[in-house]
Amino acid sequence: QVQLVESGGGLVQPGGSLRLSCTASGTIFSIYAMGWYRQAPGKQCDVVATITSSGRGNYVDSVKGRFTISRDNAKNTVYLQMNSLKPEDTAVYYCNRAHSGPPPWSWGQGTQVTVSS
Repeated sequence: QVQLVESGGGLVQPGGSLRLSCTASGTIFSIYAMGWYRQAPGKQCDVVATITSSGRGNYVDSVKGRFTISRDNAKNTVYLQMNSLKPEDTAVYYCNRAHSGPPPWSWGQGTQVTVSS
């Protein structure tokens, strides 16, 4: 059974930065495209960024130029560097295999990101 553990969230002022981490266990991590997703209160869970097994990142328009996704296959970990944070980035952030439709793996506990002055 795959387990996902996210960390790195917190409270930050607008314009600040955070680096999220997600470590996967129980799977051959390196062969899968991975993604970061977020869910704001009262909204659906949406993709933020994905990264292929070879390390190519893709981003939704709202975070392009501000967020960078990366991975370390030796550590079974995917990262999300978030710069120039905005209040609208406030959400619980999750990682999972990159997917459309139902998520392939069970969600982890997520990590809360709050952007507020």
